[in-house]
Amino acid sequence: MAEITHPTIQDGWFREISEMWPGQAMTLRVKKVLHHEKSQYQDVLIFESTDHGTVLVLDNVIQCTERDEFSYQEMITHLAMNSHPEPKKVLVIGGGDGGVLREIVKHECVEEAILCDIDEAVIRLSKQYLPGMAEGFKHPKSKVHVGDGFKFLNDYKNAFDVIITDSSDPEGPAESLFQKSYFQLLHDALRPGGVITTQGSENQWLHLPLIAKLKKDCGEVFPVAEYAYTTIPTYPSGQIGFMVCSKDASRDVKKPLRSWTPEEEAKLCKYYNAEIHKASFVLPTFAAQALS
Repeated sequence: MAEITHPTIQDGWFREISEMWPGQAMTLRVKKVLHHEKSQYQDVLIFESTDHGTVLVLDNVIQCTERDEFSYQEMITHLAMNSHPEPKKVLVIGGGDGGVLREIVKHECVEEAILCDIDEAVIRLSKQYLPGMAEGFKHPKSKVHVGDGFKFLNDYKNAFDVIITDSSDPEGPAESLFQKSYFQLLHDALRPGGVITTQGSENQWLHLPLIAKLKKDCGEVFPVAEYAYTTIPTYPSGQIGFMVCSKDASRDVKKPLRSWTPEEEAKLCKYYNAEIHKASFVLPTFAAQALS
């Protein structure tokens, strides 16, 4: 069988070069290219790296690596889940790799976790090549819908306790998921006291104006809208942020409303804990000023 080639891979290294992070690039050493296809929506590349395990790349941008995915999946999930008193019905928009589903079902109060991703290829290939993340799909509480999250949300009013938007960057298929009209749909699909987290447009080092706009838009839709972040080596500049919003004006999402015992935390999570929940909202001075 012929070796799979891809334009982002040269001399045994994958290169992520994008106008979204000008003047810098992320490179990972490739051991073997496992799969490449052009789905209906995006270019899907999966390779085995020398030091980061299996890597999923969509439209030439790293989505996850086995080595560090947990810091993103755990934080985007548990910041929302632990800011809600009793999340029973939870929705994921995007998240086709299954990682967020895997985290949601760690909460025993959950009765139903629905995932809606536009691209069946991501779900299918994650099950095949990233089984540690895709185990979320196997859980009896999980349901999957392949389709447009924007359209899917339109059919739901007052339905969910928590909604997590785990999308790719604000270019291409996910662009609509960063607009104010989308946050209004999220707001209306939530039950009273509902909470959302959303991939908060990247990174304080690279995208402060974008984050400031997102925070302003969310603040016009939700009475509570806060920005938190996690560290993750294989995302641009080593971190990514989340908007955490609540329909309940009295809710302080910066402090977990529910928490596991330290023993449970150690068993269930590799990154998230109650202390890092609080710490993730503490921003460096330059970012805090830009977002105030």
